[in-house]
Amino acid sequence: MINLGVNTVLFKDFSFAEAARAIKMAGYDGLEICAIKGMCEHLDPERYREQKSEILEILAETGLKILASEVASQDEQRLELAFAAAAELGIPVINVGPTGKSGDEASLQACIANLKRMSERAATYGVTLCCKAHVGASLYNTPTTLQAMAAISSPSFGIDMDPSHIYRSGVNPEDALPAVLSRTRHIHIRDCRGRGPSPGDPPLQACGRGDINLYGYFQAMVDGHYSGPVDLEIIGPSQSLQQATVIAAESYGYMNACLKKLAAR
Repeated sequence: MINLGVNTVLFKDFSFAEAARAIKMAGYDGLEICAIKGMCEHLDPERYREQKSEILEILAETGLKILASEVASQDEQRLELAFAAAAELGIPVINVGPTGKSGDEASLQACIANLKRMSERAATYGVTLCCKAHVGASLYNTPTTLQAMAAISSPSFGIDMDPSHIYRSGVNPEDALPAVLSRTRHIHIRDCRGRGPSPGDPPLQACGRGDINLYGYFQAMVDGHYSGPVDLEIIGPSQSLQQATVIAAESYGYMNACLKKLAAR
C-alpha cells in the first residue's frame, strides 16, 4: 500500500502539534518527522525520550502514522541516536543524504562504505536506513544509485527515490524508477520547474505546479508494485502556517487524484 505523508520540515517554524494537525486536515495518512539539526527538529535524537509522550499523544489525537524520519546527516553518533529513537517510536525508515561530490569516485566509495556500515547498525534496531540521489553529491543519479545498491546487500538499506533530484540530473524520473524500485523503501516527492539546479520557491514545489511528469512517476510506482511511504518534502524559506498548509493540501489533492486514477487508492 502506498501511504502519503508530509515531511514536517515544511512546518519548521511551528510546533509538531501544529504541523501534525495541519497535515491531518490536508488529508494525509501520516508524516515524516523532521530531525534535521539546525533546520527543524520536531524529533531531536538527543532528547527523544523527553519528546516521546508528546509525540505519541499527538499521533493518537490525529490518527496519523510516522512513516519515516529525515536526519539528513550521515554523522554516526547522531544516526545511532536516531535509530534508537526510531525503535522506540515505531519509525520504520531513517532518511539521510549522500556525502561527497559528483564525479568523484573516491568520495562515492567513502559514502557507500559509510552507508553500508550504518545500515548494519540500523539492522540491530529493526530500522531501514535510506539514502537518495542528490544534486551535487557523490551519489547523484541512477548509475551511482545502482553502485550503492550493488555494494550494500543488507535488507536494512534502501533507496529513497526523489524524482526532483533525478529530474535535475537530466533524466526523467518515471523512466529511472524501474531500475531501482526493487530496493526503494521510501519516496520523497515534490515538483520543480526546469532542470534546476534549484527546485524553486516552496509554492512552486507543490505537486502539479512544475514540469516533472509526476503522474507518470506514480504510474511507474504502481506498475512496479511499490508499497511504502511517499512523503512530500519541501525545503526552502519559511512559510506561514497558512502557506504551508495550502502547499500540503494542494499536493495531497494532486497525488490522491493520481493514485485514484491508477486504481491504487
